[in-house]
Amino acid sequence: VVVDTPEPRPPSGPHTTTMEGMNFGSNVIKEATSPMPKRRGGSGIEDDISVLSMMSPPAPAPVMPKFCVVLGAQWGDEGKGKLVDILAQYSSVCARFNGGANAGHTLVVDGKKYAFHLLPCGIINRTCKNVIGNGVVCHVPTLMKELEALKEFDPNALHRVFISTRAHVLIDTHQIIDGILELEKGSMSIGTTKRGIGPAYSSKAVRNGLRFGDLLHFDEFEKSLRELVSWSQRRFGEPRERDTEEQKKLRQALREYNTKAIFENGVSNLEEELERYRKYSQQLRAQVVDTVTFVHEEISRGNNVLVEGANAAMLDIDFGTYPFVTSSSTTIGGVCTGLGVPPKFIDNVIGVVKAFTTRVGAGPFPTELQNELQSLDDEVVMYNGPPQTVERKGHQDGSYSVEAKTKVKVGLLLQEIGREYGTTTGRRRRTGWLDVPLVKYSSLVNGFDSINITKLDCLTGLSRLRICISYRSSDMTEVRLPRGYFPSHLKDLEKVVPEYETLEGWTEDISACTRWEQLPINARRYCLRVQQLVGVPVSWVGVGPDRSAMFQVPPGADLR
Repeated sequence: VVVDTPEPRPPSGPHTTTMEGMNFGSNVIKEATSPMPKRRGGSGIEDDISVLSMMSPPAPAPVMPKFCVVLGAQWGDEGKGKLVDILAQYSSVCARFNGGANAGHTLVVDGKKYAFHLLPCGIINRTCKNVIGNGVVCHVPTLMKELEALKEFDPNALHRVFISTRAHVLIDTHQIIDGILELEKGSMSIGTTKRGIGPAYSSKAVRNGLRFGDLLHFDEFEKSLRELVSWSQRRFGEPRERDTEEQKKLRQALREYNTKAIFENGVSNLEEELERYRKYSQQLRAQVVDTVTFVHEEISRGNNVLVEGANAAMLDIDFGTYPFVTSSSTTIGGVCTGLGVPPKFIDNVIGVVKAFTTRVGAGPFPTELQNELQSLDDEVVMYNGPPQTVERKGHQDGSYSVEAKTKVKVGLLLQEIGREYGTTTGRRRRTGWLDVPLVKYSSLVNGFDSINITKLDCLTGLSRLRICISYRSSDMTEVRLPRGYFPSHLKDLEKVVPEYETLEGWTEDISACTRWEQLPINARRYCLRVQQLVGVPVSWVGVGPDRSAMFQVPPGADLR
């Protein structure tokens, strides 16, 4: 369905501000001038990659909100890491409140790439304290590996990491069980990362889990670890009649507790595991703290706190597309329960929205254009942008190239030009047009003060762009579903019929833009239309992987 597109205008109401300064939605942020570093490169290796130079901090420098939260508004992989990285340069504390090593972001510091799965982005700011909150499940060997990789950058990085005594320890057993359970589902697999996240949260709920506070009482930790391993072996260690070869291998590794047979950094037996954690308990003793008191003390001193979410709203255990979700609360409520802070302390929430939609794994996807196997028919449009070539190692069709005045498959182009491959899994992401009803629902749940549109550059060259502006049900297509409504059941979501609005695209390369005014008018029109449809102001726009390729949108921005 194609509808007329009204002239975009800034939204009215409490979110709009016309005062001078930076736009953080309902908060007005003053500007401080400093030189803007030159941009390097084009589209990122992955959507959550951020390139930065410690010699050249971004400009302008924001006066940060006291408690700012950055959350993914879609199915993850929106590029949250880059905005968090920018804001972390001006934050006293950077905290994670949920998830584990199932989320990932990549930062490039002075030409060297660092892949983080557990460490908060603030670790790249040598003056920032980094908190792993009680809502996180943490695989210690992975954490220590990330810290080891940072030694050249900051030999004292460990001393800036503070782990909640209440955070749960994820052990190799959880990862093995995750693999076994995922294989049991067969064609009904939900596509987990197999990092042990679900089983670790299950241990937390069953109340036989291990907490970091237990490491401070190692005799108790040893006893609890032996009991947890024994419990796991009794329930998952014995072979089953319908086991695949991979499942048999996993169960054997669990029975013998020979995790080295499965994982590169595993152990040969339980005694070796205990010795490894004994060493960790000594290394981390000073860093395992009561983070509730820690964070509240930082707030009482007037220090600003930045909170980064792992995963995104549509993967939330309660509000996401269940059961194709993660095992933690990824939305704003999880910040309170995952860090131990009351809602009244949160004064700014930024939702990160990719300029199109992606998701990894199975589950309904209303605006899908192309799948993981690249086997869908896709939508074909004329490409009028600059020529681009992307190397695809191991791909049966070799590199991907696109030139002006050629027809392209939109979903395929977004996958390749956008480098839509997961940091954690390496899997190709499914792609589709921007889904506004989904973003609106996410905004209702999270209360976004503003949104950050990322990867706008990936739309360059497409002759026409489509935005899903509303849902209809296939049972009754003449009636739009209510604004902000998102089906809770997969069967209902499968019946959704997207209603699209068509906008004209732009041909200019926008990857070097550093200000709102430099964007082509149709690129600005696209952002303002999203702002109008969602009802939340756009405060940041990303046009590439560099930190300098993320710029702030002036309050009250328009097409002039």
